[in-house]
Amino acid sequence: MRKRPSPPSRDFPLNTDRLIIATRESQLALWQAQHVQEKLRALYPQCRVELLGMTTRGDRILDRTLSKVGGKGLFVKELETALLDGRADLAVHSLKDVPVDLASEFALCAVMEREDPRDALVSPRYGSLAEMPPGAVVGTSSLRREAQVRARYPELQVKPLRGNLQTRLAKLDRGEYDAIVLAAAGLRRLGLGDRIRMLLSPDDSLPAAGQGALGIEIRADREDLRALLAPLTHAPTMAQALAERAVSRRLGGSCQVPLAAHAETQADVLRLRAMVAMPDGTRLVRAERVGPVSQAEALGLEVADDLLRAGAAELLAALG
Repeated sequence: MRKRPSPPSRDFPLNTDRLIIATRESQLALWQAQHVQEKLRALYPQCRVELLGMTTRGDRILDRTLSKVGGKGLFVKELETALLDGRADLAVHSLKDVPVDLASEFALCAVMEREDPRDALVSPRYGSLAEMPPGAVVGTSSLRREAQVRARYPELQVKPLRGNLQTRLAKLDRGEYDAIVLAAAGLRRLGLGDRIRMLLSPDDSLPAAGQGALGIEIRADREDLRALLAPLTHAPTMAQALAERAVSRRLGGSCQVPLAAHAETQADVLRLRAMVAMPDGTRLVRAERVGPVSQAEALGLEVADDLLRAGAAELLAALG
């Protein structure tokens, strides 16, 4: 029987046969890095793709909320240092953890296909937030989630929840909370989808910018890596991310600001919804626009301006 020739591998535009991925060492972060590793090995079988596990300051500080210790950028700084000093070629992040204003030395060169971007309710006792009795305790690490829960269910208690995914679930299982709200994407990636009691619709809990997507960061001067990593980008997710991150950039989004931005694409049309709130849920300002996918970033800036005109400027001033 005649042997079928194997398909040629893609060009590999590097002077090395080795790539190193910087990653946090949490179980979810390692899953994400291994996912990218597998994709690169399939694209470039002649290349060795290795992981460099690291512990970030955001992983070490667990007794305070992110809004009080510097924000989500704490999860990327050590990985960026590894890029600068040559220990790693690329870093894999949950896109929602990547600051919208990267330092000039770095570039976000690829955004991979998004998992479910919605928030999820996890509880051993309750199937929805509406079922929970007054005074029941909901845990979350996000001011965005907290504001939306408080606005819709002011009779519930919302308490801070830090730690990696397994730590948060363990705190719930020990009875420290009656329910917790997490990103559905992380649960599903780790095979924990059966823990989800309810997926919260964007109408009830508008997701964070970039939620559910993976971003790949490199040094800005690594043009060779841009070409290498380009096949990993998922065009619809990239358009969604550009729109969402434009909202956050214009508004100065950080962990100190309860800010949501969520885009959906259908063919060449993009729908973008965004929200700014007070942490206690007493005031929420919303905006929405629809436009062409090709104008994703401009649409994000327009929605941000709509929010500012609708009262978000006052909220941001109060939070500043």
